[in-house]
Amino acid sequence: MRRRLGPLVAALLMLSLGGAALADPQPLRWGADMSSNVPYAFHDLTDHARLVGFEAEIISAVARELRRPAVFVQNDWDNLVPGLDRGLYDVVIDGLEITPEHSQQVEFSRPYFTGYEQLVVRRSTQGLDSLAALAGHRVGTLRASLASRMLEPLHAITTVPYDSEVDAYADLQNGRIDGVLLDNPIAEYYAAPNPALALVGKPIGTLEYGIAARKGQTQLRDQIDVALATLEKSGELRRILERWKLWTPPPGEQGTPAATAVEYDRFIAETAPLMSWTKTLARYAGFVPRILWAALVTLTISTAAMSLAIVLGLCLAVLRRYVGGVTGALATGFVELIRGTPLLIQLLFIFYGLPRIGVRLDPFVAGVLALGLNYAAYEAENYRAGLEAIPAGQAEAATALNMTELQAIRYVIVPQAFRVVLPVMTNDFISLLKDSSLVSVITLTELTQTYIQL
Repeated sequence: MRRRLGPLVAALLMLSLGGAALADPQPLRWGADMSSNVPYAFHDLTDHARLVGFEAEIISAVARELRRPAVFVQNDWDNLVPGLDRGLYDVVIDGLEITPEHSQQVEFSRPYFTGYEQLVVRRSTQGLDSLAALAGHRVGTLRASLASRMLEPLHAITTVPYDSEVDAYADLQNGRIDGVLLDNPIAEYYAAPNPALALVGKPIGTLEYGIAARKGQTQLRDQIDVALATLEKSGELRRILERWKLWTPPPGEQGTPAATAVEYDRFIAETAPLMSWTKTLARYAGFVPRILWAALVTLTISTAAMSLAIVLGLCLAVLRRYVGGVTGALATGFVELIRGTPLLIQLLFIFYGLPRIGVRLDPFVAGVLALGLNYAAYEAENYRAGLEAIPAGQAEAATALNMTELQAIRYVIVPQAFRVVLPVMTNDFISLLKDSSLVSVITLTELTQTYIQL
């Protein structure tokens, strides 16, 4: 009996182990913001379907060490940490600086990059080569960055906050500000290639980038630490940074010279001004597939949201006009509450607030719901005005034809009111189409977000 059971047990064990090995591993979902995110993670300039950047390479290498496929999730920079808490992705890697404030919100891995803050001024200026020399001048930086915290105690300098490094360096070139203080990778890619700007002064401070996991996920953090240590020991981490011209040896360490920065050189060549209009046209033609797909996403969201707004708005208008009482008061309260609060706040509440009470909505559903509820309040007022514009004799005639009040509203009043408000409703749809750009803050990449990335 034992001889018969032995091979059977062994076969079952091998089958179970083989099934476990063949099972698809859970993907490592990583969140980042693709908007102006060179050299961190961005769409390749020649193949827009491919993500490149030194952080994209690092997280791919980390996922490989963890034997998990890497999956990218787009999110707005300001909402990366809230999205991490919500569970939209497992980790964040997007130039997130390891600071005491950030460490209270997330679990940081060991640093995968160590750098400094770099001061940039116009090449034509003289003597403005340090923060001390910029006393009495205007210096730009990114909001909520390590550089901005360095500038806060320097009251002699007027700090000008920006949401985009592109805008900061553009204002510097145009003379609106006198300097820009930002992380050295940003300065290396956005300022150094510009002949009108100059990187000046010594490195300021020290910054460290880390991969962030949700607070309390120490096991995942430890696994990432082991993967980063392996990449550092094998030299792969250094090779990645060298290709992107971001490798700096530790202080006091004399190592081999850095390899050629092939990715940096390729980026500079691909972003150089094109002298031929045919080449420029060919470059822009490559953007068309992404723009068409983003336009389809925008139209889908807008159409679905407007459909919801029409149905719900009509119900609210009928309740306020013909029902009254507690039901009518509730409808009135909803309309006034929605019209009295910003759409962005409603969108963020639905997407990031509702999960606090266990309601988790897909980004597309959340975007459609927020836009639909917001515009339903406005449509309700339009429809109510349309209902009141129908002469009372229409309802009386319907009653004389032996119609009930509900039938009169459905077959006589509403169709006429709908025709009256149709022009206004068309204008509202155009406004909703433009307001759909706000859904980019909840990880949806629609037309506006795609344009910003391009």
